[in-house]
Amino acid sequence: MNKVCAIILAGGRGSRMGANVSKQFIEIKGKPMLYYTIKAFETSQEIQDIILVLPKDEIEFCKKEIIDKFNLKIGKIVEGGTERQYSVYNGLKAIENCDIVLIHDGARPFITQDILKNSIIYAKQYGAAAPGVMPKDTIKVKDRNGFSIDTPNRNDLVAVQTPQSFNFNTIMNGHEYIKENNISVTDDTMVAEIIGQKVFLYEGDYKNIKITTPEDLILAEQFIL
Repeated sequence: MNKVCAIILAGGRGSRMGANVSKQFIEIKGKPMLYYTIKAFETSQEIQDIILVLPKDEIEFCKKEIIDKFNLKIGKIVEGGTERQYSVYNGLKAIENCDIVLIHDGARPFITQDILKNSIIYAKQYGAAAPGVMPKDTIKVKDRNGFSIDTPNRNDLVAVQTPQSFNFNTIMNGHEYIKENNISVTDDTMVAEIIGQKVFLYEGDYKNIKITTPEDLILAEQFIL
């Protein structure tokens, strides 16, 4: 049986939330946002190990107020980096004997078990996979002066979500490559593509939102039963 691991990135500072705590610690119906994210992964029968990546100054708080308080099962807590890609790399380095790895945003607490199952299936089948949804709005391309110059076909567009899942060696090699070559990326599908790995995109869920603004919290309150 292939070992499946998950990296949960919880490094958001919440500046756009206007909150005095990091956004992953903001409570939704009495529990921190990060609790719901970790619980979804812990509930999965197919994930054997969870690595949590946090800013150094929040590790003890998270241990006490979330992991210990709610008795969550975390394999390791790893210190994050200055950028998302460095945090992922730190998480990857902490993993042992893993075949498939899922990389997920801690601020996406509404990940479903169906998406988790599919992420593992497709990573095993294709080497790299990510969920996504068709944008609801028309997307425009603009020039440097702010004028619209193109309208892509919405049927060709995907708003990519997480977890993004990979053959472990593939994504590890990718992160080592971008580190050595000082390449900046915005997510891990870019890492895979840079080293020539195709990423299979499958259907995500419109509820699998990344909580970023106060308006997102209003939606979040409605999503929790």
